[in-house]
Amino acid sequence: MQTITNKTLADTLYYEDIPVLTYTIHYPYFTTTCGYTTAWRINNFYRFQAKQKENYARTTLYKEAVEQAKYQKENNYPFNNYEVLSIYQITYNNNCIVSLYTDYYTYLGGAHGTTERTSETWDFQTGKRLSLSDYFPDDPMFMESILAEISRQVTDRLEKEPSTYFEDYPSLIQGNFNIEGFYVTPEGIVIYYQQYDIAPYSTGIPEFLLPFQNCTKNSNT
Repeated sequence: MQTITNKTLADTLYYEDIPVLTYTIHYPYFTTTCGYTTAWRINNFYRFQAKQKENYARTTLYKEAVEQAKYQKENNYPFNNYEVLSIYQITYNNNCIVSLYTDYYTYLGGAHGTTERTSETWDFQTGKRLSLSDYFPDDPMFMESILAEISRQVTDRLEKEPSTYFEDYPSLIQGNFNIEGFYVTPEGIVIYYQQYDIAPYSTGIPEFLLPFQNCTKNSNT
């Protein structure tokens, strides 16, 4: 099992006396007995991602926020400051395997913000980032099985809560499927879709659990 320390990049940026943008970017720092070199590489991966997000906030988004603040001030409109928030969640940490996802939220002054999710599952012994196919090594048709199970779960959910998914969800499930859009929990593999991929904003980020007994490999290997 790995030990995780939280690291944070945060600041509030101003235009004149107006706070136009705030950002808070959390990212993990790992220590492990499974492999010092692999931990160093994985830590660099998250450090680099965090710095990229910070740079984007301090340059591109800050410039946009300043322009918007100027316009709002000139026209006597209230200005809602921009916000960036990046939060990770460790979903599995056992032996030398770690899985996590990161939700990257941006608010640009509109009715609501947007959230984009990314995820990784690591083997700290080898340094390999595990893929979805690693959990189905003996099943060449695993993709079809996953898509069918997701469709079944959506159908069940719609019976209980109508209108929580788009009407053309069967084609959207297949067309918007991202093979990297998964993370691991003690119960199984969770497949997720981004906002608006298969459901309206109010549904959030749709998630679908595939229990480990339905896989041909468990998370301990």
